[in-house]
Amino acid sequence: MTTPIAIIGTGLAGLSAAHALLDAGQEIRLFDKSRGSGGRMASKRSEAGALDMGAQYFTARDRRFAEVVQQWLQRGWVAEWSPSLYQFQNGQLSASPDEQVRFVGTPRMSSITRALLSALPVEFNCRIVDVFRGEENWTLQDTEGRSHGPFSSVIIATPAPQATALLAAAPKLAGAAATVAMEPTWAVALAFATPLETGLEGCFVQDGPLDWLARNRSKPGRDNQPDTWVLHATSAWTRQHLDMPREQVIEHLHGAFAEMIGCAVPAPTFTLAHRWLYAKPSLAHQWGTLADVDLGLYACGDWCLSGRVEGAWLSGQEAARKLLEHRR
Repeated sequence: MTTPIAIIGTGLAGLSAAHALLDAGQEIRLFDKSRGSGGRMASKRSEAGALDMGAQYFTARDRRFAEVVQQWLQRGWVAEWSPSLYQFQNGQLSASPDEQVRFVGTPRMSSITRALLSALPVEFNCRIVDVFRGEENWTLQDTEGRSHGPFSSVIIATPAPQATALLAAAPKLAGAAATVAMEPTWAVALAFATPLETGLEGCFVQDGPLDWLARNRSKPGRDNQPDTWVLHATSAWTRQHLDMPREQVIEHLHGAFAEMIGCAVPAPTFTLAHRWLYAKPSLAHQWGTLADVDLGLYACGDWCLSGRVEGAWLSGQEAARKLLEHRR
């Protein structure tokens, strides 16, 4: 009987690695501290419908990722999103010249990772706090004191600060992960009883506390929702207000939104705030993955590359490639 491979984290990086290993005939087991998959691609279910509070869309620039996205399109997991896109700078709204092809999960962003997870062996609500190696294999320990294993190799697919602690058995890898600064982001959702009288569907914001906003119902598969908007604060504003009560965060960002949107903005009928402590790396890296192939310990995630959705998928592929290459 083969000894399985453990993957900690069921965001896109972890699931990318999982499928590459499965395709190569490896046995895997997944663990996640949350109730479901997706990481920052997760969608929040609410009385206003499913809301993409994290990743808003993604692009496909690398040939390998573009080929996979085409498969997702054929399966109905994703669709192109061509919003009426604006920019806000120096107090003025203007059409954005950005013409990148954008994709979103349908009918919500988390549809992608849910489809990838499918029937894979996973244990949710399981926060792994220790990864240690015996003479031949690895054992994981969770917050409840339970042990999981043995595993022949471990892939850690979590944000860099969380990965640092789990990489203690490989000090060089832990040291590299510890150098990655992750930026936080406050995300706020607003729903309105009557659609706002604006043609704007997405906007890059250069002034004030906001960084980005999107009309959620403009995305494919969401047109049966009320008029919901997702606002992302800048990392700088979020750092300054990291512990601000959610009600005040909503009030501040709602006010900034009303000032810039160019139409009347009534009181919302529904609000939601979510704080992403590790929304994105402050700098791009070119590691692909962190690996100690002799130990059988790997770390992957968007923070190993571009910080984008594509980077997460590519990093998971690279972790699996290095693991499989070492086994040949």
